[in-house]
Amino acid sequence: MQSLTLQSANVQKQMMTMTTKAKLSTLWIFFLFNIVFRDIHEFVEPGFIAEIMTGTSNGNPITEHMLLLGGMMIQVPIAMVVLSWLLPHGANRWANTIVAALYGVLIASFGATDLDDVFHLIMESAALSFIIWSAWRWRNPSVKRHSMGQKASS
Repeated sequence: MQSLTLQSANVQKQMMTMTTKAKLSTLWIFFLFNIVFRDIHEFVEPGFIAEIMTGTSNGNPITEHMLLLGGMMIQVPIAMVVLSWLLPHGANRWANTIVAALYGVLIASFGATDLDDVFHLIMESAALSFIIWSAWRWRNPSVKRHSMGQKASS
């Protein structure tokens, strides 16, 4: 009977871990969709496509290095979708907390130029804040905690 209880507790711990992993992964997907749609919205801005066709963006020349940096910057959140599922608890907590905090600073530094940018910036910031909050509060499911009503064995 005790073996069944231990198996049930194990399943519950695994479900809690998977739930948090799923939540973090889903939040990264939400963050990515907002980045993508923020960029797509730029295409309907008057003059945006004409400026890109001249080889500049916001007055800066579009170079291979700039495109590589942009690709690397989007690759990190894409990787976090997968890493949120694959990393063990401790590494997962730290990776999600650190990467979300760094990206929060990064997106805030780019700022917003119009109303739709402000909207997407708010959504991205909310997702990153919830990632940090969820990762920070996530307790290791493999550590056995005793409740007040349960006797701690010595």
